[in-house]
Amino acid sequence: MTTHYLACDLGAESGRLMAGTLVDGKLSLEEIHRFPNTPIRSGDSLHWNIPQLFHELTAGLAKAAKSNVPFSSFGCDTWGVDYLLFDACGEVMPPAFHYRDPRASRGVEAASKKVDWETIFGETGIQFMPFNTLFQLAAEPPERLERAHHMLLIADGLNYLLTGMAKAEESLASTSQLYNPRNRSWSDRLIQALGLPRRIFPPIVPSGTKLGPLRLELARETGLTGLEVIATCSHDTAAAVAAVPGTSSSHWAYLSSGTWSLLGVALPVPIINETCRELNFTNEIGYGGSVRLLKNIVGLWVVQECRRDWARQGQEYDYATLTDLAGAAAPFVSWVNLTDPRFVAPGEMPKKIADYCRETGQSVPANPGATIRCVLESLALLYRRTLRQVERITGSRMRRLHVVGGGSKNSLLNQFTANAVQIPVVVGPAEATTAGNMLIQAITLGHLSSRAAARDVVRESMTIETIAPEAKTEWDAANERFERLFAKPS
Repeated sequence: MTTHYLACDLGAESGRLMAGTLVDGKLSLEEIHRFPNTPIRSGDSLHWNIPQLFHELTAGLAKAAKSNVPFSSFGCDTWGVDYLLFDACGEVMPPAFHYRDPRASRGVEAASKKVDWETIFGETGIQFMPFNTLFQLAAEPPERLERAHHMLLIADGLNYLLTGMAKAEESLASTSQLYNPRNRSWSDRLIQALGLPRRIFPPIVPSGTKLGPLRLELARETGLTGLEVIATCSHDTAAAVAAVPGTSSSHWAYLSSGTWSLLGVALPVPIINETCRELNFTNEIGYGGSVRLLKNIVGLWVVQECRRDWARQGQEYDYATLTDLAGAAAPFVSWVNLTDPRFVAPGEMPKKIADYCRETGQSVPANPGATIRCVLESLALLYRRTLRQVERITGSRMRRLHVVGGGSKNSLLNQFTANAVQIPVVVGPAEATTAGNMLIQAITLGHLSSRAAARDVVRESMTIETIAPEAKTEWDAANERFERLFAKPS
């Protein structure tokens, strides 16, 4: 049997509508519509352009209809933490704040006056990040929240605009730091402590929940009648992990590599203890109610920001050129601690890297190649540090690291990662998020029997490469120097 699916994968830089065809145990993917995701800057504030994004999504659906392919279903996935507020008429209440908007720091201050960090972590198992939904909502004016009828994270909000069904998909809700993974529900304790209106929090549904057809007017506008909208894993990382071609063994970790790097393991239950809190790990929900114990790391955002900064100065580089320049640069010259808050904020990234190296007594990268080499080596060594923390928390030694997502196309970073962690790195699929989204749709509709069957499809359909570690002595020595960047001052 041949079946067809649609998926919208909306990232922090761009969005895509993808078509997928499942036949004879293999999944093929085709891009139908790609569009930029350009935030709106208003003074010091940063917002998402939701009307434009929804316009692009519906335009993509209309393109899909013109292909005359009998699509069975559609699923949407996005980043976590950001949300939309809807009024009683079902309209989006602007603005839709970007997680890099500076207001989040006010939310941290406001929340800390009402509830302590130990309680927040104990309720949610989510690592501290100043832009988590909890802190963003704590920064909202009370009168705006009183006007709100629904609070929906981005993918759930788009699903609501498509179907009229206000539901919070579990994997996405778990990123909010307002979800209790033990009770599998919203944390009423935190909602009450923060003084948030409980009524705006919609019912939570499991990954792979049928939401229903498109609204009648959208079905007519796009030409897609009879299309089932499914809340797959609405969180992009959860969707990507669903497509990791791992085995039933528990001795592998995953790295979803992109603007953000998310490194962790899949577990049956959350780990919420003092060690996990001190190491700043997070317990998010994956497909089938599994737990994704992971840490969010800044990732290739730093490279993206460097490229943007150089472009503003008239130096245009594509990513392939930057990677080639980094490969030709001298190794092990300088590194940066990418957990430093300065690397999260946009703007002047090459200067921030130079300043950090200068402040820590290291050589300042002399050119773009040296700068990107510094970032990529720093990422690989940070992956090693994070993987060792995973092993400490779980008490299990990892034997393989699966790297998926767009960042897995960077072969230089993949080799650096294998060298740093000193275990085989299994690379692919690059399209893990879209594949996971569609495979969950297939399971929901009964076109695949299980998650194990879905992972078999990934192995049969997509390019998977194993990279062996090299240069152990050199990378061990580099790691000793790198770890000094994390030493607390005496």
